[in-house]
Amino acid sequence: MISDHIQYSEADGIAEITICRPERRNALNGAMFEALRACFDRFAEGEAKVAILASGDDTIFSAGADLTDPPEHFWRAVPEFGFTTDKPIIAAIGGKAIGAGLVLALMCDFVVVGEDAELIYPEAKVGVAKGAVTALVKRAPLRVALEMMLTGEPVAARRAFDTGMVNRIVPAGQHRAEARRMAGTLAANAPLVLQMLKRMSLDAIGGTPIQSFYDTNARVDRVMNSQDARDALEAFREKRKPVFHGR
Repeated sequence: MISDHIQYSEADGIAEITICRPERRNALNGAMFEALRACFDRFAEGEAKVAILASGDDTIFSAGADLTDPPEHFWRAVPEFGFTTDKPIIAAIGGKAIGAGLVLALMCDFVVVGEDAELIYPEAKVGVAKGAVTALVKRAPLRVALEMMLTGEPVAARRAFDTGMVNRIVPAGQHRAEARRMAGTLAANAPLVLQMLKRMSLDAIGGTPIQSFYDTNARVDRVMNSQDARDALEAFREKRKPVFHGR
């Protein structure tokens, strides 16, 4: 377990990351995104070959960002936004995946949905957006993605599957079991081949402006939050030459 609301486990080469905040319909706050990033880092650096991202409640994946405690740096825990790993990640969606929760799921490499799943991006109706969803035009057919973004209307599981937005559709409540079957198949394959093919494929389609924006933020944050930066400011105040250590 990483936190009360984000759980992590590993077995048979498969990592499972579970969102567990049913009292708030799995609304994601800043602490939860920090915990998600810790989970993804643990997966990327560990022995597991594939990860599954799912909800502990089969009736909802996530209600999106918790607007009572907005996650300012949510992007740091989103695949291909704040971090990269060449290992495959599967999202398993049952019920509604909304807003930031939808972006989190669809930026995974594979998506398995139950027949009751709905993909919803309501920001055009709400009147607030940061643009992260625009990265999905590389993960879904352009016209379908634009319709979802600009109308704010739900995309049903069947349509998501038929248009190629998701990989597999199964009866309601069976999405996690299907994701585990898929993960087992992937985990049995040659990991170096999987990692090479995943990265080469993502490199082939290229990134989006919003991904470049987040990458720039991450690079600037790394410099400005470094020990070198703190030492440099202290040296400036003390009118001496700074000593840099590259950390």
